Amino acid sequence: MNAIETVGPRLMLSPAVHVDLHRVWESARQVIERVQPVPVDWACRVSDLSRELLPGWAEDWLILERERWDQMRVYALESLAQQCQEADQYLPALQAAVAAMNIDPIRETAHRIVIQVHIAEGNVASALKRYHNYRAFLSRELNVAPSSQMTQLVRNLTTTQL
Repeated sequence: MNAIETVGPRLMLSPAVHVDLHRVWESARQVIERVQPVPVDWACRVSDLSRELLPGWAEDWLILERERWDQMRVYALESLAQQCQEADQYLPALQAAVAAMNIDPIRETAHRIVIQVHIAEGNVASALKRYHNYRAFLSRELNVAPSSQMTQLVRNLTTTQL
């Protein structure tokens, strides 16, 4: 089998060649569109979606393709995290959210999911710690505060009612 075929003066991949990006992209789309319930192979999905596009390559054409891939994988990981949280599958939810945070540490959605999971598990101290770390990070990096939606999540945790 030849991996590359010629069509006139053009080169193309043989149809027998499978590109892993196409498979993972389709998997990400299915997660975002909630085509199926929480996948049993969630760890593989998180691993696949944690991979960068052609790391180490410096070609200009990759800049926009990497941005496009990063957006797809962040949305897919956040969607997977939300679906796992809704199904009370907290470890997969945390793993997916943390993977999304590694891709885009400034984006709030994944941080919010982690806080929600900690609250659902009854880990108030962990939820507050995550909030305070994120708040300090945003202040240090951008001189901004978390959204009111994020702050509302932890507001009731610090109010003690006897």
